[in-house]
Amino acid sequence: MQLEGRRQSTNVEDRRGSSTAKTVGGLGLGGIVIVGIIYMLLGRNPAEVIQMANQMGGGSVSGTEYVETEEDRQLFEFCTKILAGTEDVWSAIFRQNGLTYVPPKLVIFTDAVQSGCGGATSSSGPFYCSADQSVYLDMSFFKDMKRQFGTTGDFAWAYVIAHEVGHHVQNLLGTLDKVHQQMARSSQTVSNQLSVRLELQADFYAGVWAYHDNKNYHSLEDGDIKEGLDAASAIGDDRLQKQTYGRTVPDSFTHGTSAQRMRWLKKGLTTGNPADGDTFSPAYSAL
Repeated sequence: MQLEGRRQSTNVEDRRGSSTAKTVGGLGLGGIVIVGIIYMLLGRNPAEVIQMANQMGGGSVSGTEYVETEEDRQLFEFCTKILAGTEDVWSAIFRQNGLTYVPPKLVIFTDAVQSGCGGATSSSGPFYCSADQSVYLDMSFFKDMKRQFGTTGDFAWAYVIAHEVGHHVQNLLGTLDKVHQQMARSSQTVSNQLSVRLELQADFYAGVWAYHDNKNYHSLEDGDIKEGLDAASAIGDDRLQKQTYGRTVPDSFTHGTSAQRMRWLKKGLTTGNPADGDTFSPAYSAL
């Protein structure tokens, strides 16, 4: 991505090296996949994984002394520029629709963190907490993406942030709360399908952001879109379950298949129109 000269958002809280939280059941990234793939990346309500961890007897984790490397400094700057880009794009879109966009805070942490949704560790992956309207990210996750999923590249990283901001957009529009209420009243299978619809819409919103960011700043370079689509494919439920269990259980999908995630991200990238992101009206089989 071309980000030279771009502004950095100041709506960022740097908690690196000062985190304290409950461990997520003592599980690493692979363990989170085994317990529930939905919590590995771009997840559902983080309070759910926190509750699971408490039931499993997670212990306490204290932050260790943190020394910023040059790579970390560059990644931090990158994250603040991507966040600024989402602020610019969604503020304009909301304004065009007679609404006011209130940006989320980005909390950068190491190892563990306390959020408005409770404690979490880096093992739970990036997440959005609607209780404090913040996106939480341990930047080591970008390294995990390469190690666990074989995906890398700055647009793949930007997609992760933009997806979580997409959940914030859903929260501001009332979609997140409405769907979570429906999920609470539904069977597990229907609840999972509603979760897939939420996640695919957040993927679409990430694409909408990229469309407008590129239109405003010519930020996308050759290969960037492929990086994003490769990342979306790598984190499809079917691919993750196949890698983890050797088989798939479609009724347990909560984020969507690789094909679905790629399709909705690409649709957002192509149209740039938030109105085209209705993932709730189509039949589930048509997603």
